[in-house]
Formats: sequence, structure tokens, C-alpha cells
Amino acid sequence: MAPKFLRELVPRREQRPPLRDVVVALKNLTWVQWAQFGSGWLAWTCDAIDFFAVSLTLTLLGEQFDRPTTAVTTALTLTLLFRSVGAIIFGILSDRFGRKWPLVINLLFCCVLELGTGFVNTYSQFLAVRSLFGIAMGGIWGLASSSALENLPVELRGTASGVLQQGYAVGYLLAAVINLTLVAQHGWRVIFWTGAGITFFAAVIRALVPESAFFLRAKELERARGTTTNQKTKIFIRETKEMLKRHWLLCIYAVLLMTGFNFLSHGSQDLYPTYLQTTKGFTSHSATIATIIGNCVRSYSGGFIAGWGSQYIGRRLTILICVVFLAVFIPLWVLPSSFASLSAGAFFVQFGVQGAWGVIPIQLAELSPPAFRATFPGVAYQLGNMVSSASAQIEATGGAHLKTTIIKNGVSTVVPDYATVQAIFIGAVAAFVVFITIIGPENHSSHFEKHKTAFEEGGGRDEAIPDNTSQTSYHEVDEKTSAA
Repeated sequence: MAPKFLRELVPRREQRPPLRDVVVALKNLTWVQWAQFGSGWLAWTCDAIDFFAVSLTLTLLGEQFDRPTTAVTTALTLTLLFRSVGAIIFGILSDRFGRKWPLVINLLFCCVLELGTGFVNTYSQFLAVRSLFGIAMGGIWGLASSSALENLPVELRGTASGVLQQGYAVGYLLAAVINLTLVAQHGWRVIFWTGAGITFFAAVIRALVPESAFFLRAKELERARGTTTNQKTKIFIRETKEMLKRHWLLCIYAVLLMTGFNFLSHGSQDLYPTYLQTTKGFTSHSATIATIIGNCVRSYSGGFIAGWGSQYIGRRLTILICVVFLAVFIPLWVLPSSFASLSAGAFFVQFGVQGAWGVIPIQLAELSPPAFRATFPGVAYQLGNMVSSASAQIEATGGAHLKTTIIKNGVSTVVPDYATVQAIFIGAVAAFVVFITIIGPENHSSHFEKHKTAFEEGGGRDEAIPDNTSQTSYHEVDEKTSAA
């Protein structure tokens, strides 16, 4: 008999929603559910704007601080390293106090540091602010994904996962447009100031959107029982310990999974504009356009299709298909020299990368201990980010040792061979992601919203709420109606 992880690669028939249930669920969404999903998506978009603001302006930042590319990419590494600290801090606050205000505070923290980045004058100041920004940035993903997905019907969560994750691509697109327009006229500082304004807007929007129904129910119940804030905090600490005791192996697996995924995305994105300019001889403008084609046009198609498909063929199988797909197109990513061919390669590789990523929010949400859906996915994601934080520096160092020759302005010029470096790097990471995905667990169509919160007794033991009917799937409603 095949191992359990292979037998469960495709979800059971009853876990796959009929199309009519998806349509009914979509039609019955309330404005609050739309707003909660939209505010989470917008928060994640803001995260991307500022992170990619650095990678898009590496050359300008190097000129400003008189540092080589390898030194400036230290800022990217520090940001990724400190993200896990923010994931722990803001994840705990969210699972303890609710989704709304921790995310508002998190966004305002990001806003202040984005604004501050635009005023630094020395390399040391720049690194310090980016390190602090890593803490702020680290909280966003866990809070945004939990806020967006837990309020939706089960039938829509796969598709919503794909759309949510591609908020990152929209953030990249906005950053790229700012870089092409405002930065070209006013310098690199303006991209951070503009990002701060957008982030402040996202914080205001989240402040206006109601708290998640999952927490409103729990808080009302605890209020009726007369449980004090101090008592709830003690319960939270106790249930957290219980969760770690029960799920420590799952925690390790999730970190390994996200390590592979973060190496895959950062390895194919962070140094891509530099690769096009340095190894292929593109202008900054052409490199940005090619990056937009690769990182944005493909993202929504890849993320949406994969998220929707995962609802029917399973989360892990969808990821495997996407990763194999991107691996096939690695040669088209690195071998051509023309704008059209390289843009096509970027499109297909990033279609696969972002298709696989589109499944991750719901895969982690369903794997998570139900009471810790902000902390668990956020920390796993950011610890994976921390391990993969040296992606840009690994590739920059590889390029410094592996050289190629191009014709630049009619002269034969020796340049870093980022094409070969990225082909080897992405290929190796893709193989790891295939392996770690296929041996892992899957909890397809989990009703995680029917479980207790982390500040309720039994939350750490994954106890369900008796007779809870919140977010019952439309498939279940049909079955109950037919039985009656």
C-alpha cells in the first residue's frame, strides 16, 4: 500500500465543492466579508511595495551610499532576518486580542519606518531602519492571511488564497510604476515616501472594517463567563504551551516548507533587475518593464488558477504541478538575450512560482493549529524567510566568482554571469520544494473557524466549538436540507 501522504494527495470527492456551491457562496458574501478580505489583501500589497522598493533601486542606493551591490543587498538580508521577530510579536497579539487592532498597529509601524527610510543619509542609518522595518514587515503576512481567509466560506478559500497572495505582485507592480515615473524624476527617496502614504491608507481601511466574527463570538462568550483580561492571558500562555507540545513536528515541517518557497521566490525575483542590467546589458527602464511582465502579469493568472485548482485536485498536487512547470522553463529564463524571449521566460517561470505560492495561504491556514492561525503561519513563513535571507547575497557572490563576456557599447566586457547562477540556484530549490511538499501533510477544506480561540480553554488542544454553525459550507447546507 502507498504511504498515507501519497494516498491523500488528491482530496476525497466530498471535499471538492460543486461549482453551484461556489457560485452560491460567492453571491451570498456580505460587504463585511468582502471588506475583511480586501483589507487583508491591501495590507499584504503594502508589504510588497516597500520590500521591492529596495531591490528596484539597488543601483541608485549603491551610488547614494558609495557601496557595491553586494553591500546594499545586506539591507534585504537584514529585513528578512528580522521578519521572524515581528511574526512572533504581532502573531501573538493577533491570536490573543483579535485580528483588527494588531494589524492596524502593525501597518502604522510600517508607515513610520517607510517614511524614515526616505530620510536616511548614511549607509549605517539605512541598515538600521531596514532592520527595524523587518520587524514591522514580519507581522503583516500572518495577520493579513488570517483576517482574509477565516471569514470566507470553505468553498471560496482556495481561490481567495490565490488572489490574496498575489497582492504581493500588485505591490511589486505599484513599486515598479513608482520607480519608472516618480523615482526617475525625483530620486530614490520618493518611492519610500509614497509607500508610507499607501500603508497609512491601508491602516485606516482596516480600522474601519469590523473585527473577525471568530473573535467576536469568543470575546462575547468570555465576557458572559466573567473571564478577566488577566485570566485570558494566563489561559493563552497555557494553551500555547499545549499547542507546541502537540504540534512541534508540524512546526518544523512548516518552516522547512516555507524555507524552500522563500528561496524559490527571492532567488527568482530579488536580483532579477540587476541580472538583466548586468548580464544581459538591458537599460534600467527595459529591465523594469521585463520585470513587470514577469512578476505581475503572470501573477494573477498563476495565483488565481492554482488557488482555484487546489480546491479540486488538492493543495500539494497543485504546488507540485506548478513547481515542475517552472523548472521546465528555466532555460528560457537564462539562455536568450533578446527582450521578448527573456520576458517570455520570466512570464512562464514566475507563473509557476506564483501559482505554487497562491496555494500557500490556505495550505498553511488548514495545517495550522486552529487557535493559532496568525502566529503559526506567520512565524513559519518568516522563519523560512530568515533562512532564505541570504538569497540575493548568495547570487551576488556567485556572480562575483562566475563571469561571462558580453558586448557593451561595442566593447567586449566581462560581467557577472547571473544567468548561470540563477539557473543552478532555482533548479536546486525547485527540487527541494517538490520533495518537501510531496512528503508533507494536507488538511484540505478544514473548518478551522469552528474551533476555539487561543484564549479559551482547549484552544491548544484544537477543541471545536459545540454546535457551532459559523461559516458552514454551502455543500453541508444542501446535504442537511436534502436529509430533512
